[in-house]
Amino acid sequence: MIPVTEFRQFSEQQPAFRVLKPWWDVFTDYLSVAMLMIGVFGCTLQVMQDKIICLPKRVQPSQNFSNLPNVSNLVSNATPSLPPKPPTPPATVEMKGLKTDLDLQQYSFINQMCYERALHWYAKYFPYLVLIHTLIFMLCSNFWFKFPGSSSKIEHFISILGKCFDSPWTTRALSEVSGEDSEKDNRKNNVSKSNTIQPSTEGTLVKTQSLRSIPEKFIVDKGTPGALDKKEGEQAKALFEKVKKFRLHVEESDLLYAMYVRQTVLKVIKFLIIIAYNSALVSEVQFTVDCNVDIQDMTGYKNFSCNHTMAHLFSKLSFCYLCFVSIYGFTCLYTLYWLFYRSLREYSFEYVRQETGIDDIPDVKNDFAFMLHLIDQYDPLYSKRFAVFLSEVSENKLKQLNLNNEWTADKLRQRLQMNAHNRLELQLFMLSGLPDTVFGIIELQSLKLEIINNVMIPATIAQLDNLQELSLYQCSAKIHSAALVFLKENLKVLNVKFDDFRELPPWMYGLRNLEELYLIGSLSHDISKNITLESFRELKSLKVLYIKSNLSKVPQSVVDVSSHLLKMCLHNDGTKLVMLNNLKKMVNLTELELVHCDLERIPHAIFSLSSLQELDLKENNLKSIEEILSFQHLRKLTVLKLWHNSITYIPEHIKKLTSLERLYFSHNKIEVLPSHLFLCNKIRYLDLSYNDIRFIPPEIGVLQSLQYFSISCNKVESVPDELYFCKKLKTLKIGKNNLSILSPKIGNLVFLSVLDIKGNHLEFLPPELSECKALKKSGLVVEDTLFETLPLDVREQMKVE
Repeated sequence: MIPVTEFRQFSEQQPAFRVLKPWWDVFTDYLSVAMLMIGVFGCTLQVMQDKIICLPKRVQPSQNFSNLPNVSNLVSNATPSLPPKPPTPPATVEMKGLKTDLDLQQYSFINQMCYERALHWYAKYFPYLVLIHTLIFMLCSNFWFKFPGSSSKIEHFISILGKCFDSPWTTRALSEVSGEDSEKDNRKNNVSKSNTIQPSTEGTLVKTQSLRSIPEKFIVDKGTPGALDKKEGEQAKALFEKVKKFRLHVEESDLLYAMYVRQTVLKVIKFLIIIAYNSALVSEVQFTVDCNVDIQDMTGYKNFSCNHTMAHLFSKLSFCYLCFVSIYGFTCLYTLYWLFYRSLREYSFEYVRQETGIDDIPDVKNDFAFMLHLIDQYDPLYSKRFAVFLSEVSENKLKQLNLNNEWTADKLRQRLQMNAHNRLELQLFMLSGLPDTVFGIIELQSLKLEIINNVMIPATIAQLDNLQELSLYQCSAKIHSAALVFLKENLKVLNVKFDDFRELPPWMYGLRNLEELYLIGSLSHDISKNITLESFRELKSLKVLYIKSNLSKVPQSVVDVSSHLLKMCLHNDGTKLVMLNNLKKMVNLTELELVHCDLERIPHAIFSLSSLQELDLKENNLKSIEEILSFQHLRKLTVLKLWHNSITYIPEHIKKLTSLERLYFSHNKIEVLPSHLFLCNKIRYLDLSYNDIRFIPPEIGVLQSLQYFSISCNKVESVPDELYFCKKLKTLKIGKNNLSILSPKIGNLVFLSVLDIKGNHLEFLPPELSECKALKKSGLVVEDTLFETLPLDVREQMKVE
């Protein structure tokens, strides 16, 4: 007997593949096993038993012995007569059959000849045909599990499917959704039953509170889904990435669908062929077969009558086989109907979205959709649990959970530090999201988020009662409505750094109590098309506006807040700023910075800003400042910064600016200092470094309020003694010039704490430096060899801090 297990390789597949076998495939597999057993059984009988048994046919005597002489006469003539034998009693009569005088080998030869020549081929090869057809059915059913192009997709899909099904995150996500749904249902039931009217025991109607309206926490402690540990969270995170990549891969083609359709069509065609020829030939399986073979010279016979020993059994098996094939074929026809009637190259998770409440689960197509349709035939629960890993909302929740596990409150507190505005700040850089644990640090005053994608500011930010400053650097931030209400009331400073103006958070225009707004990034050159900036007028409390971008003109929305704007800074990154007439409307402006705006002249609109106290025109293209005379109308102007330009001279009109206290002329091309400059006798800070100045007028001694004076990196050869009459001087920088001697009168500067004389041609330092009691070694910038020229006691005095 041939064991059926020998044929397992034709239908063998990984046990996990069963999830992709719908009921009809499983049913046809069992039918294939039954047909295979019929074939194996028939083949075994063919091998183990005699196939056919033949006997010579009996020939009539008249035909065989008509020409022969009378044997009895010959005998009577040849021999004398003998006395008759006594008669044999009837009881001893022997029964004998026909004699053929054939031996065993001759019978075997006759059986083989008649089997080969007389028996119909269908009767001979029926079991082999059953076996071959069944193997072809098995191959067709399982070929897509073996073909490299399809099996790799199937194995990958089943691997991911199993991990998604068993993942603790799937259970948690679905339990959270079901928990939310149950809470909603409970709230609805509470509303509907809280005011039910029930009859009292006294026969009157009394209004009672439903038991369900009692808060649940007073009845039973509601269980929460088990928290994921770090390892489980990382595994779930990796699953999300695998699902994304797998989806992109399998949605590109419909190879699996095409192969499944083709193998089903092939099985249907095979079924029709089998039914057609078997129905026609099954009658050829006969029990008795006439055999006429020309072997008379070997056996003495020509005609034989044969018995096909397995004809009756094969006849029954063939009818049984045809029944199985018919059922198999109709099942395949149903499969074709299912394949073509339904749209299997598209799969909708609508029922999952409705059942779970996860609304962002996307629909899929092509091979991905086809495999999910097959999974639904096995168990729809697989698709439901798998859909969790297609949801971006679910992925964000997982990231948030992992983030909270990684960034605990204690770890965040270790990162707290004071920022430039003297606020307690927490800086988070390049995280996958915003940890919820941040909102447990109630002492936090400033929150800085840098390069964090898809930031969602939750309602729990209201716990940060001390929060006043928020920084978003290259972060696309969304905000909860409750969080927006909190920020409108509490946020004072907002810093936003962006790469595209569309990254500007739209909710920032509703921060009515915002006092300082800092915007750094690229904006449209045609600001009129940038409608997002038109909402600045809603910032009623805005006092400081800083924009570092590439504007071509001052936005109209900025002008709309001019009534309460006190400080405006425009850093234009070299883009030419034109049409500055809007500045005239900023009558309350006290500080103005127009940096790197490619200005060639001082804008006339500035002269209308009567409240202006500080003006910074750094890094422009100013060459002449003759318009400086108009600054005399700005009687509150105390700080003027004209540094980093191409100014060649200072006009005499500068003497009109008697209110100036700080003047910056560094990094220009000035060669001559006019004596009229020192008529601005309120100057406390004067920076003339990095120019081409050769001479310092003695009128500098007029500046009795001077505390900071820098003329380093020029070509000065001597310092007038009148400079040392400025006894309030604390910082003196005259390094990198052509000085050959330092006057002993430097000892008059008793408040001097910083002295830079490095890079000159000095040979020694005056001992009178010891009279500068505030000057220490740390504040003296000089070559070490030159410092050694001081007396030892002076050096020791300076080393003492």
